[in-house]
Amino acid sequence: MSDQQDARDERVGHDRADARGRTGLHLTGRDLAGNADVRVRDVEVTSDGWHVLRRTTFDYRGRDGSWTTQSRETYDRGNGATVLLYDPEARTVLLTRQFRFPVYVNGHPDGMLVEAAAGLLDGDAPDEAIRREAAEELGVRIGELEHLFDLYMSPGSVTERVHFYAAPYRPADIDGGGGVEAEGEEIEPVVVPYDDALAMIADGRIADGKTVILLQWAALNLFG
Repeated sequence: MSDQQDARDERVGHDRADARGRTGLHLTGRDLAGNADVRVRDVEVTSDGWHVLRRTTFDYRGRDGSWTTQSRETYDRGNGATVLLYDPEARTVLLTRQFRFPVYVNGHPDGMLVEAAAGLLDGDAPDEAIRREAAEELGVRIGELEHLFDLYMSPGSVTERVHFYAAPYRPADIDGGGGVEAEGEEIEPVVVPYDDALAMIADGRIADGKTVILLQWAALNLFG
């Protein structure tokens, strides 16, 4: 077989690296062995753009002992991290405000969400990634950082696991921020009194799941 034919037979993201340097996208999930009631039969990559969509066919053994063959699509965008930055003396939290097109499509009036700082790990350890995101989005160099818990935010279809953190900040810690211009980010830092943040959940001004979780954690552990 010629070299040209070999190149045609190779698939980007499978045998050859894609634009993000990834290979083996079709292998994820094939070697799972932690659940004796699940046997993976096939993994098909249906979209390998910036993130990866897979269709996995597997056999599943139900509680009655019978096996059925099922198929699920999973959206793999990597894992992420988020942090609640809080000023314990002023009883404020430092959040972001930015445009989110997916929520704009799905009923949000203008797509501008108030959120805790967050981002994908992009190969970094979770604590390193959230320090990077806090600096990029809010201009805060985090000192003390507390790991809270790790959660799957949309387990029916998205593989992402989010690492949750909290960290104190002072107004003097803020220098820069606003996001990465080359990535199209335009992020506004928003200082919110904590009691107002709870009211914003109730009236819908804060509608981001990870941010609601962090603020409820703060209600139990910081500002209760």
